[in-house]
Amino acid sequence: MKFTAQQISEILHGEIKGNPLVEVYKLSKIEEGGKGSLTFLSNPKYTSFLYSTNASIAIVNKTFVPEKDINATLIMVEDSYKAFSKLLEFYNQVKLNKTGIERPNFISDSAKLGKEVYIGAFAYIGNNVVIEDYVKIYPNVFIGDNVTIGEGSMLFAGSKINSETVIGKHCVIHPGVIVGCDGFGFAPDSNGVYSKIPQTGNVILEDNVEIGSGSTIDRATLGSTIIRKGVKLDNQIQIAHNVEIDENTVIAAQTGIAGSSKIGKNCKIGGQVGIVGHLKIGDNVSIQAQSGIGRNLKDNEVVQGSPALPYADYNKSYVHFKNLSKLMDRIDELEKMLNAQKEINEQ
Repeated sequence: MKFTAQQISEILHGEIKGNPLVEVYKLSKIEEGGKGSLTFLSNPKYTSFLYSTNASIAIVNKTFVPEKDINATLIMVEDSYKAFSKLLEFYNQVKLNKTGIERPNFISDSAKLGKEVYIGAFAYIGNNVVIEDYVKIYPNVFIGDNVTIGEGSMLFAGSKINSETVIGKHCVIHPGVIVGCDGFGFAPDSNGVYSKIPQTGNVILEDNVEIGSGSTIDRATLGSTIIRKGVKLDNQIQIAHNVEIDENTVIAAQTGIAGSSKIGKNCKIGGQVGIVGHLKIGDNVSIQAQSGIGRNLKDNEVVQGSPALPYADYNKSYVHFKNLSKLMDRIDELEKMLNAQKEINEQ
């Protein structure tokens, strides 16, 4: 796809300084810009690169005053960083704007498809599936029986949506995600042999949820595993059966949440966090990376460590931990002094 400076300025409501007909077809960092690329300048530390870049178009703030000649055509805007972000979003929408049904695929006769959907090659769509308007299903996606997918959602290549799952509007499911697989439920008999507990529930993703690549969300044993509106999950996250994550919580990569735990609204959970089962995490909680959570957390708590401590307490304790060898040396020295004094007293 090629765009002229004139087209880009109209999207951004910017002012052109240079050739309005110059074309670009790719994006670049300002220090790596080449012919046919579009870049931007927002950080003053990179201003020197604007004079040497080979990019064809550069987005800059209206307050920018060049000190020497610039080869690139400039598009002057109020905020270059926000303008470039807006352009990235527009570019992504154009790039992903696919419609139609590719072959080969399998679509059950009982499935219902909305208008302007895209179904990529080798997709499988099971019985009684409902796919609403403008949904995009990329190649090699599996959708099991009785699944509902809301308007405008995108399921990228290789994702697997198992039976009975409900996906809301404008959700994004990245490659390799598995939603609705069996929860980890087993019961031992008197001989210690484990038997599988049937997992008969489902998964519900509400509107505007995004699930990162390689993440798994287990179906409930009974009822539903629920991911509320606006939740964002990073790559390689494990959500166990009957977990509930409330609105607008964000969770970083490699975090695991065990069964039946409830996570509140607007929480921020760092990478490699482990949360044991049947806990309640309050609203607006922040959990630092690599923390282990083995207790309920109240609203607005900030914790770190394994087992997790209040954030300030953890940092104080860590200072002592770093000095532990020095403290041990001091204790050893004090013991020697005490023993020496004891010997003197005994004489």
